[in-house]
Amino acid sequence: MARPRTPLLSRERIIAAALALVDAEGLAALSTRRLAAELSVSGPSLYNHFATKDELLDAVVDSVMGEVDLTVFDAPDDWRTALHAWARSYRAALAAHPHLVPVLAQGPGRRPHALRLADAVFGCLVEAGWPRGQATRIGALMRYFVTGSALGSFAAGFPDDAALYDTADYPHLGDAHRLAEHRRTIDEGAFETGLDALLDGLELRYRRLPA
Repeated sequence: MARPRTPLLSRERIIAAALALVDAEGLAALSTRRLAAELSVSGPSLYNHFATKDELLDAVVDSVMGEVDLTVFDAPDDWRTALHAWARSYRAALAAHPHLVPVLAQGPGRRPHALRLADAVFGCLVEAGWPRGQATRIGALMRYFVTGSALGSFAAGFPDDAALYDTADYPHLGDAHRLAEHRRTIDEGAFETGLDALLDGLELRYRRLPA
């Protein structure tokens, strides 16, 4: 029997194609008609795997959460080391798929990978001795920090136009036109500085916990 000319349709293939489309063109580009064309299939065939576009988007978003390394929580040396490694992996996953960050920022919903992520962070903190209420707030704080850092580039927000800043209105921004040129160094450095400062503050709180 001759092999089919195109691979058989599957959830995994649909998710991969949808993610590639969103990465390339943004969320607005994701539609059943466009995705079917990308996959060389009929539109209705997609509904055999996903009942709605929202269900598909949830699966795409959750696939990104699956890229985050949770093995750091398997046998952590300490909660701070685990959170540091996880936060860096989390940010890397979001930075690779920036168009999905606004959806990811809404919370885990019913997404399995996202729920496992939340469970791993909370479990690590509670097992380290953090009270459950504080562990919940720390998990939320870490998510705010990581997703916020991935929402956009600080450095890229400054136009590369020296004349714009050559005015008495901005006496301290004389070199701001150079920021975009060093976007990666500045943005990654800001994330690392903020992460260390955040964990330093949590470390001080941890030391004050009752034995």
